[in-house]
Amino acid sequence: MIATAPAPLVRIEGVHKYFGDFHALKGVNLDIARGEKVVLLGASGSGKSTLCRCINRLESVSSGTIAIDGEPLPQEGKALARLRAEVGMVFQSFNLFPHYTAQQNIALAPMHVRRVPRAQAEQEARDLIHRVGLAGKEDSFPAELSGGQQQRVAIARALAMHPEIMLFDEPTSALDPEMIKEVLDVMSELAAGGMTMLVVTHEMGFARHACDRVCFMDEGQIVEQNTPDAFFTDPQTERARDFLSKILEH
Repeated sequence: MIATAPAPLVRIEGVHKYFGDFHALKGVNLDIARGEKVVLLGASGSGKSTLCRCINRLESVSSGTIAIDGEPLPQEGKALARLRAEVGMVFQSFNLFPHYTAQQNIALAPMHVRRVPRAQAEQEARDLIHRVGLAGKEDSFPAELSGGQQQRVAIARALAMHPEIMLFDEPTSALDPEMIKEVLDVMSELAAGGMTMLVVTHEMGFARHACDRVCFMDEGQIVEQNTPDAFFTDPQTERARDFLSKILEH
């Protein structure tokens, strides 16, 4: 009997995205297996963030299909809200509610979307705050936290929904250098723990050591994909070689 490969957690097929006349994504195909860590690399404007945002339908696709766990992305309504609950997203900007404490920011969505009882949601929020290394900051408001601490709260907030996959859209690009490591450390722990992840980043060390596969995008297409070791030591396309020469010489 021939063993069949398990269906991918995320399947992207023939996805095109236009912003007016601008063709941002040009027939993108990508499968992400359950537990796989995939990093999207490429120059600014290559389509990385747009692809990331299409996966939980912050952007609608112009054509093509995206399915998560075999279910096509719903267009709108409660089905879309349910799907978004399965897809955690961490942005470049932290998007925390400024008038809520760290614990309240984390507990809010489980209570309102998943109908988790308040006491349970608050306990899970406290546990997650410990998990991301912020014990003692439960009652701090975002303005009282550093950028790195706010981003770790944002990661904990996404984890509170027990997502199937975590999307990271340049999560460290708004941070000062000394804060980047504390966020990458949390992301590396998630990766080591088996979380399915799609990461848009310019942090080459994280891409090389914490991820299973590099997908290199250029002008709205995935033009090369490989293991991190193979990609960084022997890129196959001229565009990737040019990108790496500019990134790695600094």
